[in-house]
Amino acid sequence: MKALIVDDDRVLADLVAFTLQREGFQVIKAYNGEMALKRWHADQPELVVLDVNLPDIDGFTLCRQMRQEADTPIIMLTVRGDDADVVQGLELGADDYIHKPFSPRQLVARIQAVLRRAGKTSVPAVRRVGDLTLDVGRREAQISPEKIIPLTSLEAKLLDYLMLNAGHVLTGDSIIDHVWGAEGADRDMLRQLVYRLRRKIEPDPANPRYIETVSGLGYGLTLPDI
Repeated sequence: MKALIVDDDRVLADLVAFTLQREGFQVIKAYNGEMALKRWHADQPELVVLDVNLPDIDGFTLCRQMRQEADTPIIMLTVRGDDADVVQGLELGADDYIHKPFSPRQLVARIQAVLRRAGKTSVPAVRRVGDLTLDVGRREAQISPEKIIPLTSLEAKLLDYLMLNAGHVLTGDSIIDHVWGAEGADRDMLRQLVYRLRRKIEPDPANPRYIETVSGLGYGLTLPDI
């Protein structure tokens, strides 16, 4: 599934692209309105993530033009807090509106909701961060084409949550809530789960490359250089 990301902030566009690529999207980027229209017509994406403030053609104008041509789901991004902007974007045909800054998890959840409402097939639950891949449905991690690593349900949930929030430190409590849910767990159970997952995916579990422990805070998945 192809997604067009339109934002003149190249750092943010790269981060959004990285997030969507982890979700299995083929990403196309444009940094101004003119480029966005060219890529829109040439690549025919199934999803558009569109910034309001662009240097040439504003996002509202682009949204109007795209909506006149197709019913492709459009999510608009803005730093503006004015409700009138949100209303204008939705009236022009945008499917959702997200205020900056936002978390990768929020963006992915909004995209999945928009795709469901549009009746489009959701992207495969395959995440990628650097050379690490997780097939959520199969509960299999992969670091190289030759090495497929089977995971337990809890290990897959933990790795999925870390990959979705790669580059961010997650507190122990938030991880426990996400992985165990209403069943609950304690910090010792979390440490044991991290230990088991590291033994499976880390080349050297004693010196982890992927799962970082941040003393006094929690755990995070290290971002590769991009």
